Amino acid sequence: MRYGIFSDIHSNLEAFNVVLDAFSKEAIDSYLCLGDIVGYAANPKECIEKWQGLSCVTVIGNHEAAAVELLDTEYFNPVAKAAIFWTAEKLSKEDKQFLSSLKYVYQNEELILVHGTLDNPERFDYLFDIPLAIPTFNLMDRPLCFVGHSHVPGIFIQDNDKTGYLDKSSVKISKGKKYIINVGSVGQPRDGDPRAAYCIYDTDSHLIEIKRIEYNIKKTQQKITQAGLPTFLARRLAEGF
Repeated sequence: MRYGIFSDIHSNLEAFNVVLDAFSKEAIDSYLCLGDIVGYAANPKECIEKWQGLSCVTVIGNHEAAAVELLDTEYFNPVAKAAIFWTAEKLSKEDKQFLSSLKYVYQNEELILVHGTLDNPERFDYLFDIPLAIPTFNLMDRPLCFVGHSHVPGIFIQDNDKTGYLDKSSVKISKGKKYIINVGSVGQPRDGDPRAAYCIYDTDSHLIEIKRIEYNIKKTQQKITQAGLPTFLARRLAEGF
């Protein structure tokens, strides 16, 4: 089985199209989405349509939750809040029904999906460092948990009582260890690398890879500006922060 895993598209159609094209060359058997399909950029409906075409397992992100009034917008900074209000106005009743139906956590026999953390997933906490990762590790009854939300790709590993962070883009899964994999962001990376991020998990080779790919940032920036969204949202894309 080869999984194509992605998160935090944030209405960035140009980035999403490039990632989908990359997935098409990877012999993907099943897709997994970690939420935040919408928010920030100017193509929420188009991204929802492409996401629906994948028929992928998806957990809800904080921007979906806010756009359909499942999460108070006081949670957000003023720029993010402005983008949420703009996005909500663009979504149809059907779009909102789809987004409202998403669960906070998904798991199968080998992996778990959540947008933020497993402890209080509806609160959408960030998982930035080892102390913040430990509560999620403690709740894991499967070896793998894939997360998004921070827009910073990375891999946390727990081996018995030792927990560490792997500053690499790939890892081979070892029996007896637990892994939390942040797959990064398709549409708004924040690790200083503006390229779109996505993940491949091959269950036969036990290999997880986080990959990066360039997309037309200027086009996305122009759309954000023309839509009347905060200019900061356009500017940050080129710098990957």
